[in-house]
Amino acid sequence: MSELLFDTIDNTSRRIADKELSPVELTKLTIERIRQVEPALNAFITVSDEQALEQAKVLETEAQKGYIRSPLHGVPIAVKDMVQTKDILTTGGSKIFGDWVPDEDAAVVRLLKEAGAVIIGKANLHEFAMGVTTENPHYGRTRNPWNGKYIPGGSSGGSAVATAAGMAFGAIGTDTAGSIRLPAAMCGTAGIKPTYDLVSREGGLPFSWSLDHVGPMTRTIKDSAIMLEAMIGLNGQKSTFNERDNLKGIKLGFYEPYMYSGIDSDVKNVIEKAFQQLESLGAEIIPIELPFIDSALEGLKTIAQSEVVAYHEPLLKKHGDLYGDDLKYRFQYGRDISATSYINAQRVRKKFIQSTLTQMKGIDALIGPTNVQPPFEIGTMVPEQAISNMFVLGKTPLANVLGFPALSVACGFTKDHFPVGLQMIGKPFSDHHIMEIADCYERSESWTAALKENKSYLELNHS
Repeated sequence: MSELLFDTIDNTSRRIADKELSPVELTKLTIERIRQVEPALNAFITVSDEQALEQAKVLETEAQKGYIRSPLHGVPIAVKDMVQTKDILTTGGSKIFGDWVPDEDAAVVRLLKEAGAVIIGKANLHEFAMGVTTENPHYGRTRNPWNGKYIPGGSSGGSAVATAAGMAFGAIGTDTAGSIRLPAAMCGTAGIKPTYDLVSREGGLPFSWSLDHVGPMTRTIKDSAIMLEAMIGLNGQKSTFNERDNLKGIKLGFYEPYMYSGIDSDVKNVIEKAFQQLESLGAEIIPIELPFIDSALEGLKTIAQSEVVAYHEPLLKKHGDLYGDDLKYRFQYGRDISATSYINAQRVRKKFIQSTLTQMKGIDALIGPTNVQPPFEIGTMVPEQAISNMFVLGKTPLANVLGFPALSVACGFTKDHFPVGLQMIGKPFSDHHIMEIADCYERSESWTAALKENKSYLELNHS
């Protein structure tokens, strides 16, 4: 029966609508699956099994009467513990909020519930979403489902692992420099960082208010589209997502000096095969330039670290000793940034956005690797690497400084059998367009089937 838990949201929704599968049965199977594999992977901080079953019973009654709210009706979804949930512990991955049980849902959680999603639990994360390893000093390390000795990426590591291991059909993630896309890539799943402000950030603990995004993490691109439509309040409206038969007429821009900088040779081989598949589907890959990219990416560090210190300053005065060492290093870095440097960074960012829009005229999306390195071993990061890790491991920060929609889709494995992600970055509000391109590519391959076949984490020590 566990195979049901690796089906798509799309197929599962049809089975519920056809009364072949009940929301209660599906929720119970999901809880059972979590109990089976969660001790080894540590993807959750809180499993909300009682609340989930209560939701499922209501949704089952509706389904029996023929009322289906949306394709998410009765489907178990996890929520990154950076996003508040009514009557469910919301920690931010920190002991500072270790006892906080909100009395209302974040806007995005409310919308998902209205669409019929069952909130199965709160996913583990890098403390306050400020890192890429999901080695949480308070709630434990989340492990990569392909090799438990390695990180799953972060900061939405628990969300990616829960989805990859059949403990949820999808999850809410947050993304400030790649925190949806990097763990999706490293766990072999899909994820989209929507256009800035397309999805409400109300009720989410902030990292950097001018760079933060909230988005879906799923096993397939089409499932991400289903979640995204619910997250922006399109419940009850006809989906605008269309499946493409090919990619004829699609032009994809590629800036090699950035995208291949620091890339592992094995990862590069996987990406180049993905490029060949895109071309075989009819897409044209066009070399482009991205002027001011280096200064813009440096500016992202300045902006993010300035804004995160501004939010945490009151908490630091009261609870400074409760933060992890890598966060303490970040805060010291942020305090040393002047107002002039912050303003100049925002100016450079604005200039870069306009320049990139010019470069993307006639281009449907930018492409490149999501991760340029395989994950590194758990326990090998030092605090001084905290700020640079995202830039070393992946090419995700580019889309955050732009605020453009970006996604990661699974595109193969390294020789050591670590997943690799292909990234696509679109123009503002072209979220559906890039998902349709990625979906066409994804359906032409068989990488998503590997998630169901992966058994490596079942052999992990459950201690």
